[in-house]
Amino acid sequence: MNEDAIIRKLRRHAPLIGDDCAVVQGPRNQDLLFTTDFSIEGVHFTRGAPAGQIGRRAVARSLSDIAAMGGSPLYCLISLALGPWTDQSWIDGFYHGVNQLLSQTKTQLAGGDISHANQLVCDVMLCGAVRKGKALRRSGAKVDDIIYVSAPLGGWRHKREIVPRLDIGRALIGKATSCMDISDGLALDLHRLCRASGVAAEIDAVPLLERATVEQALHDGEDYELVYTAPPKRRVPGIRIGSITKGHPGALRYLGKKLAPTGYDHLQQRS
Repeated sequence: MNEDAIIRKLRRHAPLIGDDCAVVQGPRNQDLLFTTDFSIEGVHFTRGAPAGQIGRRAVARSLSDIAAMGGSPLYCLISLALGPWTDQSWIDGFYHGVNQLLSQTKTQLAGGDISHANQLVCDVMLCGAVRKGKALRRSGAKVDDIIYVSAPLGGWRHKREIVPRLDIGRALIGKATSCMDISDGLALDLHRLCRASGVAAEIDAVPLLERATVEQALHDGEDYELVYTAPPKRRVPGIRIGSITKGHPGALRYLGKKLAPTGYDHLQQRS
């Protein structure tokens, strides 16, 4: 197994790979979107997880960011630092999971890098596009807007597979006033949206995945659903969970009681 052999295999599905940079033409009348996410052994997955599942999930996390902006994914860069326990079979399985999801979302693998480390580290960078000036942002929520989520929540304990809500994100263009994905827990991420918009929020109900608790949905993270706002009379997909209110920017209440904006914070979780 060597780097050139891996690249030759990847080129069968990714013709943009092969030079020092991928050469692509930017779409007309659209804004480009860029995002990147780490997937780290012992933090985001365990060594025993199926290789294809690790690859698919790594890509899905970045696709969720594109969905939150109302965009469509275009190109993907994947950098891998391979752990000493990986072999050619593992790498094949990883990229099988990657290519499955890229194919489903019409995203092209455009390159990346391969190295080695004491543990497996994957960095996925995605480029997407959205109609010029139409990207969904966190900063547009208004008082009296209704708050929605794209599906029931439950946190990482109850989320076996990430489903990037690309269709919902695109359907919200011109309708939602703000949007972001829920990666660190509803409470923390809604707090961030409200701070960016200079508003507060009241949560009336939290839709739950089977066997999930409200605490897990509010604070555990790794749901990768969308949370977004829209005016009261505007029809949008999703599940209503509350409303935007006046108040200190970022302040949250759940069923009339103050809600702490806590969730998963990587810098607080270091051991």
